[in-house]
Amino acid sequence: MNDDCILQLENVSKYFGSVISLKDVSLRLRRGEVHCLLGDNGAGKSTLIKTLAGVHRPSEGRYLVEGQPVCFKSPREALDRGIATVYQDLALVPLMSVARNFFAGREPRRKLMGLIPVMDLDFAAETAMTKLAEMGIHVRSPHQPVGTMSGGERQCLAIARAIHFGAKVLILDEPTAALGVKQSCNVLMLIHQARERGISVIFITHNVHHAYPIGDSFTVLNRGQSMGSFAKHEISKERVLDMMAGGSEIQTLFDRLEGRSAA
Repeated sequence: MNDDCILQLENVSKYFGSVISLKDVSLRLRRGEVHCLLGDNGAGKSTLIKTLAGVHRPSEGRYLVEGQPVCFKSPREALDRGIATVYQDLALVPLMSVARNFFAGREPRRKLMGLIPVMDLDFAAETAMTKLAEMGIHVRSPHQPVGTMSGGERQCLAIARAIHFGAKVLILDEPTAALGVKQSCNVLMLIHQARERGISVIFITHNVHHAYPIGDSFTVLNRGQSMGSFAKHEISKERVLDMMAGGSEIQTLFDRLEGRSAA
């Protein structure tokens, strides 16, 4: 393994009984790069994410982190090695405040009257606001419920939380899937900022138009198999789309539909 690789999969396969979810998938993530994992629905992206995050163990192949083979038994073990995953559901509690969500599971403590440990809400609020502001996220109050935030703001909160707690590798599961144009741009800018901080990012998406501007390299999945990994200069946006889902066939269909509409 090259010294500049922080994470690597070598011919990883994952079986669920007779179902083959992944077959001989290889992937390399260099330090401080954004690697885009692309594929249509059913391509195997979710299984690969959960394998990287420590939810699933590979049935075959090797998983290496900083050159060392690993076999995570839980997501906590992956997190302890600096691999943080932000899923589509974000693991945020809508009725809880921004500050409480930011520190969920890692609450700062102080002792009430010198005896009873309680959450240090003032420290949590100040830290959450400061760290979010550093990432360009400005919320009205650290005490406002997360449910009052937009989808883009919630994504940014989940990403900023992972960065604050020392993520070396940030795995983002379709972070722009349910967002509008402006909110998607904000999330992409946050990914760029993470890369500038030296954090390696795996950006999972089925949207080539979101992946291509921010990605340094790409791996394309189709039906559980890798169609290859490419540096950005090695492959065009159109070729990526074609590999994902038959881009030429889709374009032909669109041309036919446009012709019928014009008629």
